[in-house]
Amino acid sequence: MSVKIATSPEAKRRTKVLIVDDSALIRSMLTEIVNRQPDMIAVGAAPDPYVAREMIRSLNPDVLTLDVEMPKMDGIEFLEKLMRLRPMPVVMVSTMTEKGALVTLRALELGAVDFVAKPKLDVVHGLQAGAQEILDKIRMAAGARVRQRPAAGAAPAPRALAAVGTSAGTEKLLIIGASTGGTEAIKEVLMPMPPDAPGILIAQHMPAGFTRSFADRLNTLCRIQVKEAEDGERVLPGHAYIAPGDRHLLVRRSGANYVTSLTSDELVNRHRPSVEVLFRSAAQCVGSNAIGVMLTGMGRDGAAGMLEMKEAGAINIAQDEASCVVFGMPKEAIAAGGVDEVLPLGAIAGRVLALLRSGGVRHRI
Repeated sequence: MSVKIATSPEAKRRTKVLIVDDSALIRSMLTEIVNRQPDMIAVGAAPDPYVAREMIRSLNPDVLTLDVEMPKMDGIEFLEKLMRLRPMPVVMVSTMTEKGALVTLRALELGAVDFVAKPKLDVVHGLQAGAQEILDKIRMAAGARVRQRPAAGAAPAPRALAAVGTSAGTEKLLIIGASTGGTEAIKEVLMPMPPDAPGILIAQHMPAGFTRSFADRLNTLCRIQVKEAEDGERVLPGHAYIAPGDRHLLVRRSGANYVTSLTSDELVNRHRPSVEVLFRSAAQCVGSNAIGVMLTGMGRDGAAGMLEMKEAGAINIAQDEASCVVFGMPKEAIAAGGVDEVLPLGAIAGRVLALLRSGGVRHRI
């Protein structure tokens, strides 16, 4: 097998991508998609993790695209070893199946930056149609923060927090937006939450077919109930509702209650679900009873909506740059003037509950 190594000055300035997939067709297609771009180059393509390991040593790529299902060693086992021994940005290539969703969530837990979903049928057309998403995620991964993963069992679980202990949990809502890196960030915010936490609405950029598995996974880990949102259900304390992939999630008033609303309206900021849509509905219907949280993510989705929330009386928190995988969405929300406090990820859940117990005190930045 021959590997073309770029040595020109132009190539050295490009993002070097190594493609790992057991399908020769997909390797060829991804190589062609990458090499059409002036800012990146496919420096190699490996059919399995053993070949990939040698190519990583010799080619020193900036980003890896990694198939989940491969012979000899599956992508998850390889990713786990890679993130312990040589952490680097990885974009997973996952099948759009229930099994594929569960494996993809495990990959994100292990440190993969993001994933792209390849369809079960007509993979060629699907990859061609999704080329821009693939390229965007490679570019994003090249600038993402990747940390060495601790050995299994070495990382402590987030500390469970004490009950809110006031009526605030029934009056307030916690509204969360996230994108790249958000699955793990959301988990860290939700796991410490006590059973009497306020109702929580979440918009996480994720395609259809993955959000239900994500919600089910969180539900097994958290003391609150976590589920994929359904249309028209009452928002209850001690429950978190995650926007389904490919549907916008909004909050509405129904008498004295808050209820969910799902729509298939046009994409907003190139996303459905969109954080902007959720935040704007919270500004209109929840007002000063909302606490907004902007977590890690690429782009500016939700920045304008978070400002609307603040103007309606909400208290808003953004994840700080040091703890973000990608600081895009929090940075844009801060720049727009919609953020009251900037906190490391591990401090956000505790701060939310402290605000609830104190009745809410705004500290402008």
